[in-house]
Amino acid sequence: MGPPPRAASPAAAADAIAGVRVMVSDRYVEIKNGIFELTLSNPDGIVTGVRYNGVNNLMEILNKEDNRGYWDLVWSPLGERTGIFDVIKGTEFRIIYQDETQAEVSFVRTWNPSLEGKAVPLNIDKRFIVLRGCSGFYTYGVYEHMEGWPDFSLSETRVAFKLRKDKFHYMALAGDRQRIMPMPEDRVPPRGQQLAYPEAVLLVNPVNPELRGEVDDKYQYSCEDQYNNVHGWISFDPPIGFWQITPSDEFRTGGPLKQNLTSHVGPTMLAMFLSGHYAGDDLSPKFRNGEYWKKVHGPVFMYLNSCWDGSDPTLLWEDAKVQMMVEKESWPYCFALSEDFQKAEQRGCISGRLLVRDRYLDDEDIYATAAYVGLALPGDAGSWQRECKGYQFWCRAAEDGSFCIRNIVTGDYNLYAWVPGFVGDYKLDATLTISSGDDVNLGDLVYEPPRDGPTMWEIGTPDRSAAEFYVPDPNPNYVNRLYINHPDRFRQYGLWERYAELYPDSDLVYTIGQSDYSTDWFYAQVNRRADDNTYQPTTWQIKFDLDSVSSKCTYKFRVALASSAYAELQVLSGKRKEIILDFLSCICVSLSAVVTREVDTN
Repeated sequence: MGPPPRAASPAAAADAIAGVRVMVSDRYVEIKNGIFELTLSNPDGIVTGVRYNGVNNLMEILNKEDNRGYWDLVWSPLGERTGIFDVIKGTEFRIIYQDETQAEVSFVRTWNPSLEGKAVPLNIDKRFIVLRGCSGFYTYGVYEHMEGWPDFSLSETRVAFKLRKDKFHYMALAGDRQRIMPMPEDRVPPRGQQLAYPEAVLLVNPVNPELRGEVDDKYQYSCEDQYNNVHGWISFDPPIGFWQITPSDEFRTGGPLKQNLTSHVGPTMLAMFLSGHYAGDDLSPKFRNGEYWKKVHGPVFMYLNSCWDGSDPTLLWEDAKVQMMVEKESWPYCFALSEDFQKAEQRGCISGRLLVRDRYLDDEDIYATAAYVGLALPGDAGSWQRECKGYQFWCRAAEDGSFCIRNIVTGDYNLYAWVPGFVGDYKLDATLTISSGDDVNLGDLVYEPPRDGPTMWEIGTPDRSAAEFYVPDPNPNYVNRLYINHPDRFRQYGLWERYAELYPDSDLVYTIGQSDYSTDWFYAQVNRRADDNTYQPTTWQIKFDLDSVSSKCTYKFRVALASSAYAELQVLSGKRKEIILDFLSCICVSLSAVVTREVDTN
């Protein structure tokens, strides 16, 4: 259930033991536990109010009630590409359970054929949970597409919370990613000037003059799902924190490296479950031929904390991190009552050890230290990066390559892995069927990376990160000061334009043995804007010498590609010698090039 909440005052601490109460009227459902009060519209299931620490409502009271705290999705009927935005409003309210220790309520929207083309063909059950002594509330959703229902695509679904802009000005995403944020009115003229796309705005005359000249862009605050566990906002007067905690990644799509939105100007706080951001249509599940589908999104936790003794309000971030660890250790929650959300005793576990066999590096098998090992729906090697209908379960291997994945939802999976420093993806050939109570030890598994001979040369490291390449400083006129001298400086706006400034007349030329990829290899291959505002493709050259070239040898060039959108890469040889191309399908954020020599043994 978590530690005792940070009460607003000593008197309020006594209220923490109060029982949970649910009050239902024609328009609202109110749930109280002595620490806070949650108000939901009836039967819509929209969070219209959160009363806490003497503040009547933490949600944005200037917004309409259906634009405060809500579940939403973006969907497209079969054959259409334009997404339809839908704030999910229930049509039926039920109390699932209520006593002094907990309350769980449900807001259901049921689909029927009369709604074809007008509403997404899903049954949706939104749930909210309040526990006694708990400073916050949980929400989760059960989505179901019945067999034979119309086909459609789902490009996004999430929970959004819009907080009061007169109170919440400080945003925190990580220990080194937190700051005072602009106001929403700073993003529109005349205070703001739109840049290359609507989400990026130059702050020309912000309410807070200290932010003048900075760029605000919600995409700058994205985060890899593996680190996207807690984020939110702090009010300094009174000192209150409002946090979104995601204790498990199992219901997210695209694997641990998938980037997703977090919090941004509004003040807005998001719990993203599914999105095509940074990946495109591949990460939009498509339901065809009337297939059956059901999935639980969440639960996620909305945590409230406060400082009544006048201590530093930014310490609320430290407390939120502690609460995040409590929530992770409590997963899967025992109190979520939907039969579709499996409890710990209903789930399974697998373990084993992953080794790497590369005889050009070592005569013995190598420990797959820090490998990413996971389960996802059956598919090809690497398909977990595009998988977007099922559950995924990931862990990092220990120094000796051993791994253990716990709390796996029952079903059929493939086991996938990739090892930092080695090209390619591992997949266990067998399909694993996980049943309740399973504890399966797979023993030693061996990954043999694609290898045809000794490495002649290599650019970068195949670790699905661009950290080793050259990331330029931003144009000083378009800076987010948070990312100056920051490990995530690649998130600065407009870095693609810096390439043309570095290479105004010709493109990048990288010479093996002379160039250094940390300074000479631009972190992303981009196009060049011409004076007439058209964009031209760029051609990079890699120059290398081989002391001797044997006609009996095959030389193989492998590229690990990073791509966030559809693009075309052409590889040309400078001389009329055959080059065999083997493109590894990797949705990642690095590029590494390796040339190996395969010796002819005939």
